[in-house]
Amino acid sequence: MGVTRQKHAKKIMGFYKHNFQFREPFQVLLDGTFCQAALRNKIQIREQLPGYLDGAAELCTTRCVIKELESLGKALYGAKLIAQRFQLRNCSHRKNPVSGSTCLLSMIEDGNPHHFFIATQDQDLSNKVKRKPGIPLLFIIQNTMVLDKPSPKSLAFVQKLQTNQLVPEYQKQSIVELKEKEGLVKQEGEKRRKRKRAGGPNPLSCLKKKKKTQEGQEPSAAKKKRRKRKRNR
Repeated sequence: MGVTRQKHAKKIMGFYKHNFQFREPFQVLLDGTFCQAALRNKIQIREQLPGYLDGAAELCTTRCVIKELESLGKALYGAKLIAQRFQLRNCSHRKNPVSGSTCLLSMIEDGNPHHFFIATQDQDLSNKVKRKPGIPLLFIIQNTMVLDKPSPKSLAFVQKLQTNQLVPEYQKQSIVELKEKEGLVKQEGEKRRKRKRAGGPNPLSCLKKKKKTQEGQEPSAAKKKRRKRKRNR
C-alpha cells in the first residue's frame, strides 16, 4: 500500500469523522460488482480494508444483493460466495427483492443515519451516491481499493454547517433533549417574563406616594382647626 494513497485516505477519513460523525467500526455496504472486482484482482477485502481506512470495519451487504448475484448464475458464483461471508443488514425488501443498487440506495436514505460506506463498481450507483451528502464511496482501480474524495454535495453541506445556516436533524433533536435535561428551556422562559415586568411602572410605588401626601395634609388641616378654637377662647 503506497504511502501517498494511505495519506489520501487518512485525510478523507478525517473529513467524514469530523463533519459527519463516522466512528469505528466503519459500516461498509458492498454490492456484487465490488465483490467481483475484488475476486478478479485478488484483493483480500477483509484483511486489507481496515488497514486502508485506518480503523476497524464491518463488511456487510443485503439480501437483495445476494439474490441478484444468485440470479446471474455461474458467471458471478465466486462473487456470491464472497458476499455471503459478510454480515447481512436488514432492508425493506424482504418480500419483494429489488436490484442491488436500488437496495443500497434505500439503505442510505434520510441522511444516512447508520453511517454506511458504499463499495461498488457500478458507475450509475456511484453517481447517485454522490448526490447525497456524507456518504463515503469505495471502488477498485488497478488492483487497489480507493476511497473517493468528498463529493461537491458533501463539501457544500459542510460549508453551510460552518456558516451556521444548517443544523442536521439529529443535532437539533440532541440539542433540544440536552436543554430539557439541564432545565435551560424553563430558565429562558422565566428570563423573558421578568424582562416584561420590569418594563412598566410599579403601581404600588405610586399609591404609596399619594398616601404620604394625604397623610401630610391631614395633620396640617387639624392644626388649623386647633388654632381657630384657641382664638375663639
